[in-house]
Amino acid sequence: MKDTFTTIARYNYSSEAEIIKGRLETEGIKVFLKDNITIDTDPLVSNAIGGIKLNVLAKDAAQARIILDSIPSHTLDNDGNTLVCPNCKSQQISLYSTINSFKSFFHFVIGIIFGTLPFSARYEYKCDSCGTHIDAKY
Repeated sequence: MKDTFTTIARYNYSSEAEIIKGRLETEGIKVFLKDNITIDTDPLVSNAIGGIKLNVLAKDAAQARIILDSIPSHTLDNDGNTLVCPNCKSQQISLYSTINSFKSFFHFVIGIIFGTLPFSARYEYKCDSCGTHIDAKY
């Protein structure tokens, strides 16, 4: 049982997973990433397959979770300041792509028809705790 891997985190992008993988490996924890090549090949399937799974040996899972919990998970603006939700004061802010104009909708439709990535994308910050949209420059 100690030689089996267990999933301790999931990421949408391989760059995030690789950074955390490196951090855990510096602590002597063996790490295996699952589905990273699939998502690197087609990033649009990330949500469909549950993201990139960060797996560690079952015997190292508790230590790995402690290390993950010690890494701050907050969003910074362009000036390096932590974004805080004006509604609930949470620091759990994420950047989401959105379709909020005719131009972004048109590019989305063209991307679907021709199987390409969108020509342009609009992004917005949203609080993960209460769902408030946050006006910030990115």
